[in-house]
Parts: sequence; structure tokens; C-alpha cells
Amino acid sequence: MEKPRLSFWQIWNMSFGFFGIQFGWALQLANVSRIFQTLGAEIGDIAILWIAAPVTGLLVQPIIGHMSDHTWNRLGRRRPYFLTGAILASVGLIIMPNSPALWMAAGMLWILDASINISMEPFRAFVGDMLPGDQRTSGFAMQSFFIGTGSVIASLLPFILSSWFGIENTAAAGEISLSLKISFISGGIVFFVAVLWTVIKTKEYSPEEMDAFIEAENKNKPQDEGNQYDETPLSHSVFFKNGPIWIIAGAILTFVIAKYVHHEEPLVLSIGMMVFGLIQVLTGLLTKQGKTSSGLVEVLNDMFKMPKTMKQLALVQFFTWFGLFSMFLYMTPAVTSHVYGTSDTTSKLYNTGADWVGILFGTYNGVAALIAFALAPLAAKIGRKSVHAGALILGGLGLISIYFISDPNLLLVSMIGVGIAWASILSIPYAILTGSLPSKKFGIYMGIFNFFIVLPEITASSIYGSLVESVFDNQSIYVLITGGASLILAALLMKFVDDKDEQTAG
Repeated sequence: MEKPRLSFWQIWNMSFGFFGIQFGWALQLANVSRIFQTLGAEIGDIAILWIAAPVTGLLVQPIIGHMSDHTWNRLGRRRPYFLTGAILASVGLIIMPNSPALWMAAGMLWILDASINISMEPFRAFVGDMLPGDQRTSGFAMQSFFIGTGSVIASLLPFILSSWFGIENTAAAGEISLSLKISFISGGIVFFVAVLWTVIKTKEYSPEEMDAFIEAENKNKPQDEGNQYDETPLSHSVFFKNGPIWIIAGAILTFVIAKYVHHEEPLVLSIGMMVFGLIQVLTGLLTKQGKTSSGLVEVLNDMFKMPKTMKQLALVQFFTWFGLFSMFLYMTPAVTSHVYGTSDTTSKLYNTGADWVGILFGTYNGVAALIAFALAPLAAKIGRKSVHAGALILGGLGLISIYFISDPNLLLVSMIGVGIAWASILSIPYAILTGSLPSKKFGIYMGIFNFFIVLPEITASSIYGSLVESVFDNQSIYVLITGGASLILAALLMKFVDDKDEQTAG
């Protein structure tokens, strides 16, 4: 019994929720640094203010993935998480721009990012659940289309409200403009309605149907030793051996940072290493006691048993998203200072530049939406690895080119390269990954794969504040150059990825 091929409109309906998810996420990415600066954050503080969100995501994603793999109720397997995340994120979007103080805005980012992840990660697994292998590239491409269109509208919304409808985009010092408040409230509504559409319009397969599909898929799947999943739990000695190494290494790094580094942000990484070591020791204790069915033990076992292709893609993802987060964190201060020549958040010129960043974000997302459906046929002709590597190089060159531009209009050209990369980033790695995963583990492995989005965000948030102040002389444009170089490095690493399930249709 093989999974039926779905029609264009069925794939449309099952992916439409991503329009709302990305609408909310795009508002966050394009405007939260602006909100932080408006509420009094210094340029060197922006990165660390973002840190709570990815740390929370690091915990939430594997938990939600594990839970969704084991959930079957009246709503289905993944849909309960879509809906719960949408409700929480919508409330967060409404509260965020109404935060009266910087600390509250930082806290709301933490809650908002966690809520978005509750919806987003099961959506990735949803494609693997619902589509046969030869349609998954198209499924992820459809998600890319909705991510692009949702981001375009969300990114342009503050500019549209101020330029077309005359809604004020400036406010007194320490206050958020009315145009930004209306944008976020609109985002909350769109997020909920779009996800609700997918929940209502898409019916998930029953557990019995899924078991039959998995059995048929495993019979037809090429055998690859590096990507075979062994369900035997790891020995407790593995965790007892690795855990102390992480604890000791983290303690040494913490000492070095505390003694020789004048910024506290990198301590997040070193302390995180110690916590990871402690989690491994705890997992070892549970394993030794025979409690191998506990969620923590299962998640750690799955992480240590990542398929070979997933490990290879993980390194690509790390440098890809390190490059992207350089843009997400510092695009607004980089453009307003380097191109517009101002860092005064109360000035008309700064807010004009910040609105233009929304246009730039809308542009690269618009490009991504336009080319999303070209990825599958292009990948069928030249291979998914080649498509993704080429797209990442174009994205890296796009970011680097911003340094050489003084005319804001020319920045639109830079965003074309970023948009091509963005379309590929949102689809090709997931299409390659899904073919290497055990079908019963889509949820947990999508959550673990997202570590390699969250970890570069944590790394960027931990080190960029220190780099900007100590190395880059408070010139955030150099962060974008670093990000561009990171994307190009990710492209080179694609050479070492094994794509055993190369799509020839889809």
C-alpha cells in the first residue's frame, strides 16, 4: 500500500498554514531589532537580547517533534501542534509591540519564538507524512512559496501603512510607532487564520494507514548502511563517557571567557556545553536503570544515531544559518548606518531606512516565492546538491555586495541573490533529508535537524556583540560580510553530502 499522490490543491491546502507562520516570523525578523533599539538597546546589546529565543527553541523543537511522532487524537498527529502554536504565537505578536520596556520585549521574543516553533517543526514532518517520496521536493517548494509570499506582505506592511495610508512610523523616544503596532496585530490574526485553514482542509492518515505506507516505502527504498536506523538503545557507558568531557570542556572555556574576555555573551556557549554534558550524564543514569522508553533517553539516542546524510547536511545548515542570522540580527543597523548614515532611532531618516529594510526583506522573499516552483524541475536536471550550492553562493555574494553600495535602490539587486538562496534553503535540504530518515521518526529528526538552525543563532547572538564592539568598531556592516562568507562556505560543504534519494520527479 503506497501513499497516494496528492493534487496541486491538496498540497496547497496542507501548506497554506506556512503563509501565516512566516507572516509572523517575518515581522519578528525584520522588526524586533528595531523595537529593541527603540526601547533603548545599544548596538552591542542587540545580539544577546535575541539569545533567549534560540535557547528556548533548542529545548522546544525536539520535545515537540518527539511528542508529535507519538500523538494520535481527533485532530490527528501534527495538526494539534499547528493549532496550539498558532494560538500562542498570535497572542505573542499582539503583545510584542505594546511592550512598555526592553526587558518585556526580550521576554516576548522568547515566548513568540517558542510558539512559532511549536507550529513550524511539525509542518516539516507533515510533508514527509502526507507525500510520497517523489512529491516531497514539490511539497517543500510549496512551503517555500508560502514562506516567500507571507514574508513579502509582512515585511512590506509597516512601509505600506506609513507610505500609503499615512499612519505614523515614528514615535517619542522609548515608544513603538503606530504603524508597527498595527502590523504586529495584523500578523497575529493572519497567523491564526492561515494555520486554521490547513487544520480544517487537510485530513491526516490514520496510524494503520501510516504503518502500511511505511512498510511499502521500506520495501522500495534503496538500502544504504550509513542511513539505516538501529532501534537498540545505546549503552549507558556512551553517555557516561561523553558527558564529563562536555562538562570539563565547558568549564575550562567558561574560565577562559570570564578571565580574558570582556563580554559575557560567549558564556552562553560555554555554560551550554556544561548543561549538555549534565544531560548526557542524566541520560546515562536513566539508561542504566532500564528507563530507555523515557522521552529524554529516546531523544538523546536519536540524536547520537543521526543518519549519515543528516550529519553531512547538519554542517551545511550550521554555516547557512549563521550567515542568515547575521542578516536577521544586523540588517537594520547595518543599512541605517552604512547606507543612510544615521543611528538615531528617533530620527525620520533612521525610520525611513528601517522601513526600507522591510522592503529589502520583502524583495528577497518575493524572489524566493517566484522561483520556488522552478527548484524541483531544475533539481531533476542538474541535481539537488548543485542547485543548493549555487543558490548559497548567490546569497553569499548578495550579502557581501551591500558593503559596496551607497544607493538604497541598488540594495534590491543584492536581495535577488539572497532570495534565490532563501528559496533553496527552505526546500532542498529538507527534501534531501527526508529521504534518509526512518518514517516513524520524521518529527523528532526534524526537531533535531532544527538544532543546526538554532545553534548558529545562539553562536551569532553570543559572539557578534563582542565582535561588533571590539573588532568591527561598531560598524555592523562587517557582520553582513561575515554572513556572506559563511553562506559561501556552506555551499562548498554541499560537495560532501550524500543524496541517496535524488528526485527525478516531483
